Amino acid sequence: MSDRPRIAAIVTEYFDGSHADVIVTKYLKGFPTDDGFQVPRVDLVSMYIDQPTERDIGHAMAREYDVPIFPSILTALTLGGEELAVDGVLLIGEHGEYAWNEKEQQLFPRKYFLEQICGVMATSGRSVPVFNDKHLSYNWHDAKWMYDRMSGLEAPLMAGSSLPVCWRKPWLEHDPDGTIEEAVAHGFSGLEIYGFHTLEVLQCMVERRAGGETGVAAVTCLEGDESGRPPKKGAWSGGPGRSRLCRNRKQAHGPDRGPLQPTGHRIDRIPRRTTGCSADARG
Repeated sequence: MSDRPRIAAIVTEYFDGSHADVIVTKYLKGFPTDDGFQVPRVDLVSMYIDQPTERDIGHAMAREYDVPIFPSILTALTLGGEELAVDGVLLIGEHGEYAWNEKEQQLFPRKYFLEQICGVMATSGRSVPVFNDKHLSYNWHDAKWMYDRMSGLEAPLMAGSSLPVCWRKPWLEHDPDGTIEEAVAHGFSGLEIYGFHTLEVLQCMVERRAGGETGVAAVTCLEGDESGRPPKKGAWSGGPGRSRLCRNRKQAHGPDRGPLQPTGHRIDRIPRRTTGCSADARG
């Protein structure tokens, strides 16, 4: 048996281009870099797929790389035994046929998944790291419960997406000793789906400043017409917030598609259905 750490993947759906594909496939095939594939330093030894459909590729990938797919989260974590048998867990609760609420939030079972994982850790008397894809939950109560439960088990909890470490064009990385007083990030599409990405991309930029991760003192969210009347103070209401948005509807995805071309859309011409979030950093 290998001495390398062993991990389990607990996912909602696994199809081509899905979040599970973006993450789990790299632990099977390797991580692509400019210098070739980087071999994973852990072994993916089990999977649980909550909603396999006709577009599923997870079962084919599992067969190709000899990774068993288990019928439950419990058996995926114990490898069919009595106790926790892995050294880490990938929790990917994105995609799938789950209900939506009146706030247009899809009710992914991330809290339920983590509750199952924590139950196995607690009854096994051993805690392991968990990586949660994207944000913890669609509501504060569940997110706080997830954090508190993992803290109580003294288990490392990581969350986020690949956007903070993805390619940038043009390349930009702030001097960690520099000063950033105000910053603005523009996003698109659904608030729950992509608003999170907009905030995490902004956060990964501004936390590379003198003082680093100081935390957030307050968050203000304005929707619809209110988003055009933000607080009087801050970048949102003046300066960068009134600059032209650098958009290009024809720009293809990928790092080698030529320079971005600004189209000159002003902030007062963006669609009516908009949301603005202002985050005030501590210190």
